[in-house]
Amino acid sequence: MVGSALVRCLQSRNDVELVTASRAELDLTNQAAVQAFMQTQRPDQIYLAAAKVGGIHANDTYPAEFIYENLQVQCNVVHAAHLAGVQHLLFLGSSCIYPKLAPQPMAEEALLSGLLEPTNEPYAIAKISGIKLCESYNRQYGRDYRSVMPTNLYGPGDNFHPDNSHVIPALMRRLHEAARAGLAEVVIWGSGTPKREFLHVDDMAQASVHVLELPLAQYQAHTLPRLSHINVGTGIDCSIRELAELMALVTGFKGKLVFDTSKPDGPPRKLVDVSRLSALGWQAGISLEQGLRHTYAWFLQQQTLGTMRGYQVTRVI
Repeated sequence: MVGSALVRCLQSRNDVELVTASRAELDLTNQAAVQAFMQTQRPDQIYLAAAKVGGIHANDTYPAEFIYENLQVQCNVVHAAHLAGVQHLLFLGSSCIYPKLAPQPMAEEALLSGLLEPTNEPYAIAKISGIKLCESYNRQYGRDYRSVMPTNLYGPGDNFHPDNSHVIPALMRRLHEAARAGLAEVVIWGSGTPKREFLHVDDMAQASVHVLELPLAQYQAHTLPRLSHINVGTGIDCSIRELAELMALVTGFKGKLVFDTSKPDGPPRKLVDVSRLSALGWQAGISLEQGLRHTYAWFLQQQTLGTMRGYQVTRVI
């Protein structure tokens, strides 16, 4: 999802020669293959968006894969970039790096200040390691490897798998199917009270390019050598109940929303402090309702074509 958004963003420019590689073309967990690719291509800039991601269920079910595969990808790409002489790299992390009970909104300084949310701790540890990996190559070798920590992302290209998706694609799929089936109610995990912040992936792509292309002096004026990451978000959050109600409006679901309080909620609130990014000249431009409607239009188009990742289409004639 994020990689596709970055490609769309960069392809819209006239001053970029874009080099991409699909998973089938390049296995980022294969150190030798990554180093060979870097030595051949020797890019001027790298956007490291690749990661193993998933929602609460996936993180809780596959903790070993989440920490192992993400560490592999990050280490392979960053080290291969350094060996190939690549000076500019942007690492994309996640706001889950912050402690479960971090003061809200979560400023960059909250990193490593408390215990992580248990359900996604392995993934968070991997992303924290990615930040420190970039900082270490900057300190030792004078590289310009930067890190951005996005809040919850959504948009075209998202994963709609019933078990491994995040909250927005999961809700969109379930409420869409419930609306088409005329169901009287839909059960949603948790109490609905936790608050979350959501950023459209096209905004994320714009922010990523903005941060990587900032003059080094300007970037360093708002960061520290060992606290170099920058939050990316909207600065606005909503409850899961409010999100579900808005999703029902977008998908046309008219039934009742039932919240199953026996299921885990996760952290009570996750809102990132975006003052550092605002000071660097960027703010999100896509509202949540606008973004959901845009994503749902894409969802319907992909469902019609039968090409949606994580979604098996059954055609009824």
